[in-house]
Amino acid sequence: MKTDELIVYRHLEDAQLLYETDALMESGIEARTGSPEEISKARAGMYHVIHKLIELAGSSGFYGNLWKCYLTNLLVNNENSYSVATEIRGEVQGSINGAALHDIGIFRDFYTYDFEPLCRALDVPEFDLVLDYRACSEKSCLYNTRIRDRICNLSAHFDESASAEEMKEMLTQFYKDYGVGRFGLHKAFRVRREEDGTVVIDPILNILHVSLKDLVGYENAKRKLVENTTAFVEGRPANNCLLYGDAGTGKSSCIKAIANEYYDRGLRIIEIYRHQFKELNDVIAQIKNRNYRFIVYMDDLSFEDFETEYKYLKAVIEGGLEKKPSNVLIYATSNRRHLIRESFADRDGQGFSEKHASDTMQEKLSLSNRFGVTICFESPGMEEFQHIVSVLAERSGIEADPDELRLAATRWEMLHGGLSGRTAQQFIDHLLGTEDISGTQQAKGSL
Repeated sequence: MKTDELIVYRHLEDAQLLYETDALMESGIEARTGSPEEISKARAGMYHVIHKLIELAGSSGFYGNLWKCYLTNLLVNNENSYSVATEIRGEVQGSINGAALHDIGIFRDFYTYDFEPLCRALDVPEFDLVLDYRACSEKSCLYNTRIRDRICNLSAHFDESASAEEMKEMLTQFYKDYGVGRFGLHKAFRVRREEDGTVVIDPILNILHVSLKDLVGYENAKRKLVENTTAFVEGRPANNCLLYGDAGTGKSSCIKAIANEYYDRGLRIIEIYRHQFKELNDVIAQIKNRNYRFIVYMDDLSFEDFETEYKYLKAVIEGGLEKKPSNVLIYATSNRRHLIRESFADRDGQGFSEKHASDTMQEKLSLSNRFGVTICFESPGMEEFQHIVSVLAERSGIEADPDELRLAATRWEMLHGGLSGRTAQQFIDHLLGTEDISGTQQAKGSL
């Protein structure tokens, strides 16, 4: 089979369908040289191919020629010596190009398969369904629509290519523009440990598409975050960053915003929870040699004085023997500036048997001190809160008397969480939820 001749693209995930189809196409069944049992088995195999391709369309949102979309999906997800070398950087030199061209030539044969004789011989006219497929929904369990469309468009360009060399050039450009595999096609990830102990980094398929300009206020805080993140993605020295302050002030939203705004520049976000700190070394081992910049993100980070998980984090951030990779930073959000709960007893040594109270204080401050950049997010005053409400109302198309809007917003914040950007957004969502779709009259009445 042709799949046996692959070199760098030899170990393909989810390639069983390719192997089965390759075997069918080389079986010679179209000449009806097989026995009735062999023909019946081949016919069942073709219906299995149809089933698997339609299942793929349902999970990924693919459309058009599903066979070619499937092949393209294999290519853009395969992390091998060639694809990883060309991600972000583009064309590379050396003999690896010859091996990659050889494999892409084989894939070109897969793209140009003529299924019509086999389907006619086996009486499987339904195969035409997957050659020009119209999806019933744009929803995808595997990709967002942006990534899905990129794969489908690349498949169409492959179909138009005149040679394996041209196809290789297109694929290399895709790797440069978007990367390869999970890290190339997704912007955010979470971590899990499998039963056998393997640490897996899974893509987060739906991340809120928010930008920094959508976040009203906190201009100094956003500027500091942008300066540090820009330096990081450009390869200049940058610091671990702690965003701290009052609840609902936009700390987590800022992290989501930089994930969206710096994705095209090679930035990826990996969210990790406190109970997973022991997995940090495994996570870093998987990402340290990739051509992306990774922010390991910890939301709502804080510890009680009896919790010791922070010691793992201290060692990873700074202090272990192994140097932290230059393509990894730690970003955290917290309501506490010093992260670990403190008491007056910590400062004067009273209330417990600690002889050297200053040592206890240094231990508790040592984690927060490892963040070179600390950014404060304070609750807005009443005037700023009203400004946030006004801006959000305007963006949402809510037309209301300014005085009535301010009065209603004040009543809302007194009953729902106080002065914060989150409370302002919740107030606007409330108005939108009570608004008539055809206009704003009902929203005005709700004020």
